[in-house]
Amino acid sequence: MKIAECDVVIVPGLGNSGPDHWQSRWQAKFPNARRVLLRDWDGGTRLERVKSVIDAVDVCIKPVVLVAHSLGIWAVAHAASQLDTAKVRGAFLVGPPDIEDRDFPYALDASYFPVSRQPLPFPTLVAASRTDPYGSLDFARALARDWNAQFVDVGESGHINTASGHGPWPEGLMRFAGFMKTI
Repeated sequence: MKIAECDVVIVPGLGNSGPDHWQSRWQAKFPNARRVLLRDWDGGTRLERVKSVIDAVDVCIKPVVLVAHSLGIWAVAHAASQLDTAKVRGAFLVGPPDIEDRDFPYALDASYFPVSRQPLPFPTLVAASRTDPYGSLDFARALARDWNAQFVDVGESGHINTASGHGPWPEGLMRFAGFMKTI
């Protein structure tokens, strides 16, 4: 599938991926991209994040590819069973945080737990870094296995966000294009 043939739904994590974040840059680059809408990007409940994903997919006309980062990944995982799988063609998930780790630095609403490790009903790629402070490579690899997802090790890339030097993230865009060819 070509990027132009689908609607790209951007699902940010905490803080809504600022203007220099690769998700925001991709949204500006793709005329067919839309960002989920959320009342509280720094808190809120799992139900609110899941509903935002479902609502964003429901208004799409073309087939949908989800592009999630960090906590947005968990919104996709929990929304998956409620999404129209004939419409959602795939998910590109980057930097999964291990929110169950007792050292996870952000306090999340209790509704985020337990996390969903059920196989995802659409083709999925999980990209993770060896040096992500929010989740180990082994954690991400196990998560990809549980979700029946393709796994990609992106090297020593921190949390794959603006703070780790991944503004435009051209390597990620190439990976995304490669993923799109498989769905």
